[in-house]
Amino acid sequence: MVDVLDLGHVRLHIADEGPRNAPAVVFANSLGTDFRLWDAMLPHLPAGLRLVRADKRGHGLSQTTGAIGIDDLADDVAATMAALGLERPVFVGLSIGGLIGQSLALRHGDKLGGLVLSNTAAKIGESSVWTDRIAAIRQGGVAAISAPTMERWFSPSFRATPECEAWRLMLERQDQAGYLACCEAIAGADFREALAALDRPVLCIGGSLDGSTPPEAMQDLAGRIKGARLEIIEDAGHLPCVEAPQEYAALLTGYLREIGHI
Repeated sequence: MVDVLDLGHVRLHIADEGPRNAPAVVFANSLGTDFRLWDAMLPHLPAGLRLVRADKRGHGLSQTTGAIGIDDLADDVAATMAALGLERPVFVGLSIGGLIGQSLALRHGDKLGGLVLSNTAAKIGESSVWTDRIAAIRQGGVAAISAPTMERWFSPSFRATPECEAWRLMLERQDQAGYLACCEAIAGADFREALAALDRPVLCIGGSLDGSTPPEAMQDLAGRIKGARLEIIEDAGHLPCVEAPQEYAALLTGYLREIGHI
């Protein structure tokens, strides 16, 4: 089922697929993508899961609102889980989705059955990085940052394929206000100290060629969470679920089995 979920304070575009009473996995996308981010990977997961994807505010077909923080986006996920009747799903968040996952685990941890933090960090970039990006977009639109974004997102070999063009177009057609609001949210997010409170088996997934959150950032993140394990997908960039969907699915499936979710 693909639908618009009205949470009262915001309307989110969601995909809710699989048996209603099955173990659930909830996915959160990166900045500048919609829930099609997971399309290539999902068919490689075991049958019988309930798979829920939602475009965060200002992305895909979800509503764009005013200024937001990562906690607001995490609260949207918690409200979505409640509205759909999901009981202790595993949450998988990539990039800003990983920041959302950290906030969700710290503030709504009792509602989660597991946590996967992919291609993210406890703090993504310095404030100046986001200030400069926001200024460039306000001057030239989202298209002004598409070329360097493709370099951060994908390996050289993937950028040479026709498929990369679709991802560039997805980014360039992104709602500018929604993108900028999420840039501000990322700039204000810093979980480096708070993560010491987490004590749970967390799977961290990175890409060896990630130009946004490189392996060093993932190592730092995993080192701050007691019980976390880090897996790096070789020759993949910031979106390994796109470049290496079978390997990504195998890591996720193994984690679901380890924690008894399937």
